[in-house]
Amino acid sequence: MEMEYGSIEQELHIDAAPDVVYEVISSPEHLREWWPDDADLVPVPGATGAITFGDPTSPDATIVPLTVLEADPPRRFVFRWVYDESPATETNSLLVTFDLVPSGDGTLLRFRETGFRERGWEAAVLEEAYHEHVHGWDLFLPRLVTYAAKLGARP
Repeated sequence: MEMEYGSIEQELHIDAAPDVVYEVISSPEHLREWWPDDADLVPVPGATGAITFGDPTSPDATIVPLTVLEADPPRRFVFRWVYDESPATETNSLLVTFDLVPSGDGTLLRFRETGFRERGWEAAVLEEAYHEHVHGWDLFLPRLVTYAAKLGARP
């Protein structure tokens, strides 16, 4: 029997226009408000950067390289990120896709992270990494919704 652990997918409604949500998911100053402690990236295809979890000046901080694959405002933002190697490539990283669809006065955000099985991890490592990412996105995506809605409500 084959294990799933292939992708994490969520759909969220956000009370903000797609252009606002796009900025929240693609620009460092907004990313820092809901996800990493620091972000250094330019949201253009081919750009490389990093996000940091923890105090960026501490040796204990986790710096995660990423590569932007698609930047199509206000519809789609896609990047690869990798914890243990640099740079993030097709063979060593996970793929994160944010698709934004206008929905009434807001946005339907379709989130997907894939590439877990493709990493070639042994079963226990695969399962642990997958569950860590599920837990992380379950924490951070609601923060994205709240933050973007707050920005979208500004006059």
